Amino acid sequence: MNNLNILVVEDDQSVKNLMTATLKANDYDYILAPDGHTAILEASSHNPDIVLLDLGLPDMDGSDVIRNIRSWSNMPIIVISARSEDSDKIGALDAGADDYLTKPFSVDELLARLRVTQRRLSMLHSESAGSSVFVNGKLKIDYSAGCAFLADEELHLTPIEYKLLCLLAKNAGRVLTHAYIMQEVWGGSWENDVLSLRVFMAALRKKLESDEGSPQYIQTHVGVGYRMLKVD
Repeated sequence: MNNLNILVVEDDQSVKNLMTATLKANDYDYILAPDGHTAILEASSHNPDIVLLDLGLPDMDGSDVIRNIRSWSNMPIIVISARSEDSDKIGALDAGADDYLTKPFSVDELLARLRVTQRRLSMLHSESAGSSVFVNGKLKIDYSAGCAFLADEELHLTPIEYKLLCLLAKNAGRVLTHAYIMQEVWGGSWENDVLSLRVFMAALRKKLESDEGSPQYIQTHVGVGYRMLKVD
């Protein structure tokens, strides 16, 4: 058994049937929600491990569902949508989604992304079981608590942002390539994942840097990757 409970937010019956059949065949438990308001209610009532969310819902846009959930939870949210424009993907990621899968999608890719998210949850739990603390200037990461602080103020990070921050911190001073980061955080490289990485890095920087034009913590190596700078 996968021992994960997944909230499926989808109003298209054929897509819903495909997703639930796939989840059932792979031993995932699931809850169904046909619209945004039901999704928010089910998410708050059942605290699922992962949310699979369509954007085109009958009562509200899926991005509003993401923002609502993000106001009180960091549960992983994977968007599954027919909207394929970069602007749609950026909007969903900016709202707080962890991943974006475009319809039509293959069952194998859906399962792969679920496995990646499951591994990421396991790694976060493993990190929280440790007791080490990382300090770099005014930045502090308490791995045992799963929290990060800047000048003693807690940073409100999504699961992906926290994972990226921890990855950079554990490799402070080293340039990490796009491919390496995507492998470590997403478990592989899918189309447009570099775009996702840039969106998440931009969001993380806004929370870390007082002057984005003169970064103190995260340095971009154009066309290569990112590096966490060591701060005195």
